[in-house]
Amino acid sequence: QVHLVESGGRWVQPGGILALSCATSGFEFSDRAMGWYRQFPGKEHELVATITAGGQYINYGVFVQGRFTISRDNTHNTLWLQMNDLQPSDTAVYFCNRDWTYGATFPWGQGTQVTVSS
Repeated sequence: QVHLVESGGRWVQPGGILALSCATSGFEFSDRAMGWYRQFPGKEHELVATITAGGQYINYGVFVQGRFTISRDNTHNTLWLQMNDLQPSDTAVYFCNRDWTYGATFPWGQGTQVTVSS
C-alpha cells in the first residue's frame, strides 16, 4: 500500500523560508518521477515542481520563478521542496505524488498546510 506523508508546512511571514519533506513507502520510489503539488480551497491540485527518477531533469510551475527547489533522496525514499521568498499567494496545502504526466497519481496523502501572511 502506498503511503505519502508530507510535513514541514507552517505559518511564515512573507519572504520566509520553508523546507517540505515527503516520506514515501509502498512503491519503488527510485523508479518514479515525482512531483510536488498544491491545492487552494475548492480548487484542483496544481503542479508545483517535478523531478525525474534519477533527479536529472526538473521542471517548475511558472509561478515558482526561481524561488523553490525540488530534490530527492532515493536512498531514504524522500522527496523535498525548499521554498524561499514565500508570498501570500503561496498559501495552500502542499502534496507530493508521482509526476502525473507519466500516469495516474497515487491516492493523495494528507498534505501539509503552508500559510504565508503578515
